[in-house]
Amino acid sequence: MSPRPQKVTDDGVFMAAQRAMSRLGPGELTLAEIAAEAGVTAGLLVQRFGSKRALLLALSERFSGGTAEMFAQLRAAHRSPLATLRAYSDGMANLASSPAALARNLAYLYVDLTDPEFRAHLSKQAMATRKELQKLIREAIEAGELIPATRPAQLARTIEAIVTGSMMTWAFYQEGPAVKWMRRDLDAILTPYLI
Repeated sequence: MSPRPQKVTDDGVFMAAQRAMSRLGPGELTLAEIAAEAGVTAGLLVQRFGSKRALLLALSERFSGGTAEMFAQLRAAHRSPLATLRAYSDGMANLASSPAALARNLAYLYVDLTDPEFRAHLSKQAMATRKELQKLIREAIEAGELIPATRPAQLARTIEAIVTGSMMTWAFYQEGPAVKWMRRDLDAILTPYLI
């Protein structure tokens, strides 16, 4: 058995926390679980962050500030604004890789919605996402993928509603993978705007 590393970056801890969160709900998640995932001791995490809540708040803050970077990575990986928009929906579908995964993510969303400090980060991330969706829609208009009469602000808001609502309805019906279910709903809302 190899010794545990003496140091781990905050990003390393955050990645470990996300992996642990993908398996465990908020009530099951402990600093010990995150520490084991990061290959460090729980004591090191207490020294660095103080508590599980403080670590999760730091993760939430980091995540809320990374929206533009996430969309930039999606743009770099896809050939067109519409392909990037579809990739965003596909990424959201990963939150519903199974009914149990969606339930875990909804449990974390409950925390985000009910705790004012977490809610501030959630709100920042949501506003940044809407801004990026509007930007993608404008890029799609300029690229000749969407009709010029498309209203970016309204379509971005509709896409937000479709993607999150589609994720929930997939959980009700569970017909095929969430990614296909959600892509079908996204394409249905985009069809009237396509050139």
